[in-house]
Amino acid sequence: MSKPRVFVTRTMPGPALQMLEAELQVDMWEEDRPIPREEFLRRVPGVDGILTHVTDRVDGELLDVAGQARVVSNYAVGYDNIDVPAASARGVLVTNTPGVLTDATADMAFALLMAAARMLTRAERALRDGEWRQWQPDWLLGAPVWGATLGVIGLGRIGQAMARRGRGFDMEVLYYSRRRRPELEAQLGLQYRPLEDLLAASDFVSLHVPLSEQTHHLIGERELGLMKKSAILINTARGPVVDEKALVAALRTGQIAAAGLDVFEREPISLDNPLLELDNVVLIPHLGSATRPSRYEMGTTAARNLLAAVSGRKPPNLVNPEIWDQRRR
Repeated sequence: MSKPRVFVTRTMPGPALQMLEAELQVDMWEEDRPIPREEFLRRVPGVDGILTHVTDRVDGELLDVAGQARVVSNYAVGYDNIDVPAASARGVLVTNTPGVLTDATADMAFALLMAAARMLTRAERALRDGEWRQWQPDWLLGAPVWGATLGVIGLGRIGQAMARRGRGFDMEVLYYSRRRRPELEAQLGLQYRPLEDLLAASDFVSLHVPLSEQTHHLIGERELGLMKKSAILINTARGPVVDEKALVAALRTGQIAAAGLDVFEREPISLDNPLLELDNVVLIPHLGSATRPSRYEMGTTAARNLLAAVSGRKPPNLVNPEIWDQRRR
């Protein structure tokens, strides 16, 4: 009996590929860049499963070409690159990798908060460019973090981890989410606020929501206008959660003091993006989960999801569990 066939859209660090190759026929895009759409469509006919990355668009067209596929296993916790309703309509399981990158991403969010507050990247550029000629009492004065007010938007795993880090710095932590979490309010010492109130009260606002129709441009001109002029915005969620044009305007005019961004509306960021011209923003290239243990575990989790689905077992991290329930009827 031949082994099931799967397609992997990009190489992964760690043992994930070896796990798949031990049990499956694996075809993989070998180049160190996202697979072109035409090549993606060419490689998926006849496969039983696909392991994708956040750079890969999976929609009805691709799923129709990959008509035999039983599962799309995403190497990420977010899955906005996948048209889940289209997959569900075709009986295709969709999986992700929740939990394995929580602390790595929260660490990065807090690192961005600290870097933006104390202007670390601007200070390093100044040092490298020879601007530091003497100690100056009024040069590069940053914002205090200890005891400040942190507003967390989205209280999933990463949002909770960010709140814990804020509490460790004796911060007053406010949160906004679709539903209140009284048990976490008591456990973590959080205060629920409506979005507008949170924006107005926070010294730092950190975004931890998935990208959806409801969260697209959740933070725009109006929301930025509600924030303190001394406030700092942190985004490690998805770029389109923030209206980037509105953010650039707010940073230029001093509507808010600074921002720390790991994600952008278009990735990779273009070299003519106006964000690159600003001194009051810290920019990093989508590195939230970029620790070796996190990326290894993302790979093994995605591999386990794929192996389970193609062998007829329920994957541990189903995004659309109703499709599995329908199959069992």
